[in-house]
Amino acid sequence: MTTNAPFSPPRTRVRLGERKALRMARGRDAVQSLAWLSVIAVVAMFLADGAIATITDIPTALGATSRLTALVGTDLLLIQMLLVARVPWIDRRFGLDKATSAHKALGKPILYIILAHFLASLIQFSLLDGKNLWAEFVSLSLSTNDLLLSAIGLALMILVVITSINFARRKLSYEAWYLVHLLAYGSVLAAVPHQFSTGSDIAGKPLQTLFWVSLYIFVAGNIIWFRFLAPIAAMFYFDFRVKACIAESSDSTSLYITGKRLQKLGAEAGQFYIVRVLTGKQWWRAHPFSLSAAPNSRFIRFTIGVRGDDTAMMQHIKPGTRVILEGPYGAFTEELRTKEKVTLIAAGIGAPPIRALAESMAARPGDISIIYRVRNEGDAPLVSELRELAKTRGFNLTLLEGSRGAAHSWMPAHAENLPDHARLSLIAPWISESDVYICGPAAWTHTVTKSLLRAGTPQNQIHAEEFAW
Repeated sequence: MTTNAPFSPPRTRVRLGERKALRMARGRDAVQSLAWLSVIAVVAMFLADGAIATITDIPTALGATSRLTALVGTDLLLIQMLLVARVPWIDRRFGLDKATSAHKALGKPILYIILAHFLASLIQFSLLDGKNLWAEFVSLSLSTNDLLLSAIGLALMILVVITSINFARRKLSYEAWYLVHLLAYGSVLAAVPHQFSTGSDIAGKPLQTLFWVSLYIFVAGNIIWFRFLAPIAAMFYFDFRVKACIAESSDSTSLYITGKRLQKLGAEAGQFYIVRVLTGKQWWRAHPFSLSAAPNSRFIRFTIGVRGDDTAMMQHIKPGTRVILEGPYGAFTEELRTKEKVTLIAAGIGAPPIRALAESMAARPGDISIIYRVRNEGDAPLVSELRELAKTRGFNLTLLEGSRGAAHSWMPAHAENLPDHARLSLIAPWISESDVYICGPAAWTHTVTKSLLRAGTPQNQIHAEEFAW
């Protein structure tokens, strides 16, 4: 297999216009509405059960607080878990980075709500039993196994939230962070028994029992199928195996994967997979890699940059090695497109999804501009393929080579010393009327976005997706 395989035919038609964007926004609104409706349903059932009428003194007020915070906190926790379960019906509408951001944003509020439940319960029983808080905590924890499990679940949740804080996350490898966050499932499982055995809002109440059992089954079903069973089933059905590893530059390699019935995968250019290579040292490590060629029936290709020991090892995998592909994921596809003109902007190893989009997008000559920011044109991954694509399809390709100019610039130094947004308008005159796709390091992407906004490109026409964790 060689890198000069013929390009796949591009899409012949694409739906454009503001109605398309509106339809996608309505899809996102529908998912968000379902989440909020679940919270409203929980509060409504709590109020309908006469919870407010039971408040007569401090202990009963604490009891009502404990019940409400437990119900709302559990509901939000299940929503939070679903956001990073990589389920297609969420991923298609939001993309992994936005879903992950929402997941992170819920982390601290959920912890505070669950802590409020714990403290309200502890203080309530302490007042009723006439014990100090520590004695009451020990007494409750040892009274039933279910309450002891719930205390363990709270400790696990605190650990997960602490490791999610920026300063802690920066000190952890992805693998260590991933293993710690598997404990999130443990924290939920540990808390479930006491909700049904000691909670007064579910046990013996058919409607509430049906709601909570259905919610747990729905969330657990999505997680178990999409995170675990579906990738394993796909591995056997498609028989994914490494075909070849081909160097693209001094620090990047294209990994070609073949299999059976690849035309049924359903992936789109711009999407990514979680790749797990089944070797003795790497089977437990999974990495997100974007497709670097448009989906086709011959191969799946990822172009991987060296970003550590693990990715370095992946560039020397023996042909025939089995691979598990989890996905495809991401909303960084032509489905976001609403304009005839498109500008694709990449930096370094951000080139793979841009290269795949350039190959697959429906376009007439002159409709698509590609801007590729490189350190060294002679050692940039996929640059020769982008040149050939631009020549074959009539696209405009601009290579920006060299060291960075001004401190806050994403472009190389230039004799005319123009600001980025002015140079951008010269390179791509239709930039304000284009859909713009950006892929590169997070800080670089944010700088490009600022220059696009200054050049007059509306925010809703700027598309970027990060591998957030």
